Amino acid sequence: ILVDDMGWRDVGFAGSELAPTPHIDALAKKGLIFRQAYAAAPNCAPTRACLMTGQYPPRHGIYTVLDDRHFPGSPQQKIMAATSQSELPSQTKTMADILHEHGYATGMVGMWNLGRGKSGPASPLGRGFQYFTEPKALGFEKDAYLRPDGSELTDVMTDAAIEWMTKHKDGPFFLYFAPHAVHAPFQPKPELLKKYSDRKNKMEAEYCATIESLDHDIGRLVSELEKLGLSEKTHIFFTSDNGGTRQFNAPLRDGKGSLYEGGIRVPAFWTGPGVPSGSVSEEPISTIDFLPTLAELAQAPLPLGQTCDGLSLMACRDGKPLGRGQLFWHFPCYTGNAKPSSAIRGGDWKLIEFFETGQPELYHLSADAAESKNLATTNP
Repeated sequence: ILVDDMGWRDVGFAGSELAPTPHIDALAKKGLIFRQAYAAAPNCAPTRACLMTGQYPPRHGIYTVLDDRHFPGSPQQKIMAATSQSELPSQTKTMADILHEHGYATGMVGMWNLGRGKSGPASPLGRGFQYFTEPKALGFEKDAYLRPDGSELTDVMTDAAIEWMTKHKDGPFFLYFAPHAVHAPFQPKPELLKKYSDRKNKMEAEYCATIESLDHDIGRLVSELEKLGLSEKTHIFFTSDNGGTRQFNAPLRDGKGSLYEGGIRVPAFWTGPGVPSGSVSEEPISTIDFLPTLAELAQAPLPLGQTCDGLSLMACRDGKPLGRGQLFWHFPCYTGNAKPSSAIRGGDWKLIEFFETGQPELYHLSADAAESKNLATTNP
């Protein structure tokens, strides 16, 4: 389950009091919660590419969401941004390719954002998925959560996911559920919006209602697995594609689009057979780690000659060190108020370089999660 734009503390199991998320919280507490989970990039498309390939962005070439306002060489840019690809390299095998080739039925419901078209070579159906549906195919306009008949997007997407799972209940299946929620602009159910009318502004009320609606639908997915007799046989991974909205990210600095913690720290958990209930990991993990983990669980070999930058999280499951040296981010692009930068995290230290100035910023995260004290000068 890859949620869109959900910040690191937007759910109860991560400490949020924004909106009740009882279904997500119950699922998280049944398994392993990752307290230091990261998106592999600070916005949508590159993180999704990292999820599908287990690779850092420089390998697959998708650095950012393509946007004419931030095209390389635009007048407002002080340096030349990198050119980002719009789709994965044709020779790269995806998570779906690996599992499908190993006997799994593969289905995707939701946002792809790694190439256009319903069924072409760059679409999910050309990248290892046997089934794919998205908001447009389900009758929803761009960025809309409600259809004219009053149906809500995440509800309808969940219906599609349940229908597909039910068809494939007798064999191994892999479902990639990528809801549009909780991405703005919001269009919550009117009855839920009323519940949050006491919030300090309309945006917060709409956001809370959207979170609660998503939680309800994840509860429906889990309930359906139980009805099908599959809940004890199914691994569920939950995370977000980037950091959240700045106003809800405290004490983390900044938000989506930034390589400060607010732009890349995300909620994450894993529940399933063999995963100890109520367990917690403080290991820094990344989106790139999910592909090798799923491949190991499925006993599916990784593609020969294709680099995988991620590490299997089986060590975390077993309470052992992951054995990683550093985590890396490379975002040579402009988007919103974000500027080209790269970052490295090693242990508790995090180093960021901003390319316009070439100046580094160094933070000690265990003592300063808010990244308020730049230690680059005192710790050259």
